[in-house]
Amino acid sequence: MNRMTVSFITGSGTGLGKRTAIELAAKGSHLVLNYVNSEEKTRKLALSLEKTYGINALVLKGDISRFEDCQSMVSQAMEHFGQIDILVNNAGPYVFERKKMVDYEIEEWNYMINGNLNSVFYLCKLIIPFMRKQGWGRVVNIGFDRAETAPGWKYRSAFAAAKAGLVSLTKTLALEEAKNKITVNMVCPGDIIGEWKEADIEQAKAQMDEATPVQRAGTGEDIARTICFLCEERSDFITGAVISVTGGKDVLAKVKE
Repeated sequence: MNRMTVSFITGSGTGLGKRTAIELAAKGSHLVLNYVNSEEKTRKLALSLEKTYGINALVLKGDISRFEDCQSMVSQAMEHFGQIDILVNNAGPYVFERKKMVDYEIEEWNYMINGNLNSVFYLCKLIIPFMRKQGWGRVVNIGFDRAETAPGWKYRSAFAAAKAGLVSLTKTLALEEAKNKITVNMVCPGDIIGEWKEADIEQAKAQMDEATPVQRAGTGEDIARTICFLCEERSDFITGAVISVTGGKDVLAKVKE
């Protein structure tokens, strides 16, 4: 990073959020690490990053689908650091069960929309005013491959609808906040699953993956490096962008009936 920054990363105890935290810490950014259930893993990560990179990491529990939790976390982060420069909206609930839209319970549907779309509104509403005051900020949202085309995604109606809506919100915020030197972008991971979410690129290079055009699996490092690039001070000309990081793979085309 070209300046001292504080990065607020949701869902940062495991998976892509964890990998993003590692990459940002390596760049010298202080961290706000959010979790809901993985307290032990998140605190262990915080201690490791503080020791390795000499940064300060604040660990906060909170359900981003609840505005009250978002208020509490932002308040604690500002009290601790006095600033929030980077917001990575990584966390978002996902229903793994293959369910048609009419089979969703009302509470289940609302939780998916709140966790994947409204949560970004909550945190941006709370944090962007601080970014405006300091005249600088970076917001990175997480989508899915081809989200910008608003594709149909069978059995994933709530998740797909929320993320497609988030594309429009990303582009709108980018236009509204550009004059305040705040960029807003979306990164869309490819088919990155299981242990690969926290893996290094070198690990993936050691194994052939013929299903992906670049011949290797995607990793958390691929996503984290893209996020970090967007957060650089000199990346200010990139805003309102939706960037797919898929290794060339058409992810939705591989989804079976």
